[in-house]
Amino acid sequence: MSETPELPDGPAPVVSGEPVEVAEGVFVIPDGRVELVPNVGIVVGRDAALVVDTGLGPRNGATVLSQARRLAGDRRLYLTVTHFHPEHGFGAQVFKGAATIVYNAAQREELRRKGAGYVQMFSGLNPAVAAELRDVELVAPDVVFDREAELDLGGRKVVLRHVGPAHTASDQVVLVDDRVLFGGDLLENGIFPIAPYFPPHDVEVDVAGWIAVLGELLALAPEVVVPGHGEVTGPALIREVRDYLAHVRGEAVRLREAGVAVDEAAAAVEKDALERWGTWERPEWVGLAVRACYAAE
Repeated sequence: MSETPELPDGPAPVVSGEPVEVAEGVFVIPDGRVELVPNVGIVVGRDAALVVDTGLGPRNGATVLSQARRLAGDRRLYLTVTHFHPEHGFGAQVFKGAATIVYNAAQREELRRKGAGYVQMFSGLNPAVAAELRDVELVAPDVVFDREAELDLGGRKVVLRHVGPAHTASDQVVLVDDRVLFGGDLLENGIFPIAPYFPPHDVEVDVAGWIAVLGELLALAPEVVVPGHGEVTGPALIREVRDYLAHVRGEAVRLREAGVAVDEAAAAVEKDALERWGTWERPEWVGLAVRACYAAE
């Protein structure tokens, strides 16, 4: 069964608003809870600045680059993305030549294998998304690392760490001065996290690995947590998302072993999740997580 995301009616997926300083030298352009708009990070040091995620397509990328230049002045610019999905990294083309683009090796490979398919899939969501992706070009990074890289921005240490497979095969977190964590879509605030089980486009989500990664992120004890979507918050969010995913996986494994069909299991787990996490948005993502767990066992 092919599962692709559905997009509710709402504002166009456009990065807007002013950067908010969430810690010294660390700014976030909030997503405003607009679908397919991520929280975008700009980290400014004495000598250089780092942009974390670009928004969907070149127009959003240009907006983010303009904000980064405004904050960074004549400092050197770097760009990295938390994962390869379109709303997080498909504005990278406008940074080519303007910033040093840094990806982990698994990100580069996943972009090569899946990027074109995601352009096609997301362009089918609605005309507004298709318009943002119409002129997209998938660009290669300038610098590639394996598991971890450290950037010295000048008085501000930034660690890029490949932690996947989890939400994707190549998830990357960004830790600033051991205090601020950019988690990408490993973390959503007040939104059911999406397990992107989208056959035939993508089936590499690893819910068990995701749970383990969140345990590792908890051990980092960050003070400020920037989720992929939703409000900037504290480390309690990491535990909340881990507990949710552990519950869904546990129920999915139990029901599969009992011989329950996947559609029936998805409906049952969604009903239960709504009772436990009733304030969260996008409950339709629960069923995708169940399907991913069924496929993995």
